[in-house]
Amino acid sequence: MRVLVTNDDGIGAMGIHRLASAIAAAGHDVVVAAPIHDMSGSGAALGRLHVDEHIEVERAEIPGLSGVPAYGVDGPPALAVLASRLGGFGEPCDIVVSGVNPGANTGRATLHSGTVGAALTAANFGVSGLAVSLVPGDPMHWDTATALAVDALDWLMAAPPRTVLNLNVPDRPLDALEGVRWATLAPFGTVRAAIAEADLSPDATVGTSGRLQMELRETGETLPEDSDTAIVLGGCAAVTERGGLRAGPATVAVPGGPDLVDHLRQRLPVSSS
Repeated sequence: MRVLVTNDDGIGAMGIHRLASAIAAAGHDVVVAAPIHDMSGSGAALGRLHVDEHIEVERAEIPGLSGVPAYGVDGPPALAVLASRLGGFGEPCDIVVSGVNPGANTGRATLHSGTVGAALTAANFGVSGLAVSLVPGDPMHWDTATALAVDALDWLMAAPPRTVLNLNVPDRPLDALEGVRWATLAPFGTVRAAIAEADLSPDATVGTSGRLQMELRETGETLPEDSDTAIVLGGCAAVTERGGLRAGPATVAVPGGPDLVDHLRQRLPVSSS
């Protein structure tokens, strides 16, 4: 299978370099196509797309992967997925893996995530998609996220077409994970967006500029124990189906094969449950 690796942070981001390297090292046929610039928060948007206009694409290079074709696309990750499925980067991709995003994509934030949006766009164009995110830390444990991503990809290849998974990983060494769990979508986050300053005078003339300043504030709410956000905060990797937009127990399965969570648990060190 041909695997498209993309992200919303841009073709130069560390997360996509580590993910592409891990997937290529596992023996998969990889092509990389991602935004030229950071397109975080773009969801499944395609951006400006007109049939009478071209899309800027530039050749790129992933460190240590000179044999893997890589492209920077002037648009959001969903556009890269669309272009790949239409044959814009050679043979159309058979599956999409998006990430590794440096920051969790859990709860209602999945609606706005370009990382998740790329996986959802894959399903919209006939193939399965996997979104992978890693909670930020110092240092970032990229190897933990990419190890789980490669194993999840192996499972996803045998799953029904158009299956979409959203994998969120705590920033821990692989042998320090508490486990892997299916999750429900958190109904709210641990923080919420708020307007810190609104400089918009009602008496200003047309064309006068103003500004809005936003900030994140703690909610103080208690999260459901089975929610994706709570599971990741508890040290387990969390998996939601349909990119987290289906907020219930997972229903996707591989005929005659193991459950995804059981499959991933088997790959963890013995100390993890």
